[in-house]
Amino acid sequence: MAPTLSTFQFADPAEVTEFVVNKGNGVKGLSETGIKALPDQYIQPFEERLINMFVNETDEAIPIIDMSNPDEDKVAEAICDAAERWGFFQVINHGVPLEVLDNVKAATHRLFNLPVEEKSKFTKENSLSRNVRFGTSFSPRAEKALEWKDYLSLFFVSEDEAEQYWPDVCKNEALDYMNKSKTMVRKLLKYLGKNLNVKELDETKELLFMGSIRINLNYYPICPNPDLTVGVGRHSDVSSLTILLQDHIGGLHVRSLMSGNWVHVPPVPGSFVINIGDAMQILSNGRYKSVEHRVLANGSNNRISVPIFVNPKPESVIGPLPEVVANGEEPVYRDVVYSDYVRYFFKKAHDGKKTVDFAKI
Repeated sequence: MAPTLSTFQFADPAEVTEFVVNKGNGVKGLSETGIKALPDQYIQPFEERLINMFVNETDEAIPIIDMSNPDEDKVAEAICDAAERWGFFQVINHGVPLEVLDNVKAATHRLFNLPVEEKSKFTKENSLSRNVRFGTSFSPRAEKALEWKDYLSLFFVSEDEAEQYWPDVCKNEALDYMNKSKTMVRKLLKYLGKNLNVKELDETKELLFMGSIRINLNYYPICPNPDLTVGVGRHSDVSSLTILLQDHIGGLHVRSLMSGNWVHVPPVPGSFVINIGDAMQILSNGRYKSVEHRVLANGSNNRISVPIFVNPKPESVIGPLPEVVANGEEPVYRDVVYSDYVRYFFKKAHDGKKTVDFAKI
C-alpha cells in the first residue's frame, strides 16, 4: 500500500538514502512524500547555511550582452571583458530559436514526471550506456552532505548512439538544443580565442575547445527547510564553456570576483547564462576566470535548468595555449590530460575552486 502523504516518515537516514539514491526516487520522490522536515543528510555545514542567509545582499549584476548588435567588435569586446572580470554573463538575441529552448524545457518536465520505474532504467546500475545517467545530488558516495537536485546526464558520442540510448521523452529535444546552439558556441569561442591571439577556430582548436559535449537535465524539487541545504554546492565547472538554459524561478548565484559577494543571476526570458569553465581558465593561462557558483534550494517552487557543458576531448592535453605564452607570459598551469582532470573533480564533493589547483604549477 502506498504511504499516505501526511504520515510518511523515515525511521533512519539509511532508509532515506535507500529510497532516494538506491531505489531511484530521487529528491523529487522525497519531496512528493510530503515530508515536513529536511532529512539530516541534506543539512549542509554551517558555512554553507551562512551563505544562504547572505546571498541577496548586493546590487551587483553580471553583464547581459545582446549578440544581435551589428557592431560585432563591440559584442566580442563585451564578451571577453565579462569573461575576464566576471567569468559569467548572459546573452540575448543569440540566434538559437526560442521554440528550441521551450521544447527542451518541456521535455525536461516530461522526463522527470515519468514513473520511477521508467527513470530508474537510466541509473548507473541499470543504464545500457555509460553515457546516459540518471542520478541525484552530485557524488553521493563522496559527499558529507547531499544536494537537493536530481539530474539526467547525457554525454554525446554520436547521433546514432543518442538515438539508441537516450530516453525517448527528451532525446530529440536535447539533440536539437545541442545542435542548434553550436553556431552560437563557435561564435563565443571565436571571440574569446581572438582575444588570446588564436587567429581562427580551426579543426584542431575546435577539438580542443569543444571536442566533447555533455547535456544535463536538472530538476530541483520543492524543499522543506530550504535554508538548511543547497540545490548545488559551491563549485566551478570543469568545462571550456557552460551554456545554461534556466527557467523563470531563479536561485543561481555567482561569486563576484570584485567583492566576493554572492550575486543572483536573474532569469531573463529567452537568454542563456554563459560561464567560463576551468579548462578555459587553464587554456587562457588565467586570463578568463572560471568562477564559483551555487544554487539555492526553493521552498515553494520546482525549478529546472538545462546546461550544455562544452568540453575538450577527454584525451586532449590542456595547458596554457602556445599563442598565450608566445609573448613571454609565464605559464601558471602545467599540461594535464583533460580526462584526468575531470576524474579528479568527480571523485570529491563540491569544494569551491579547489579543482583547478590540480593543474597549478
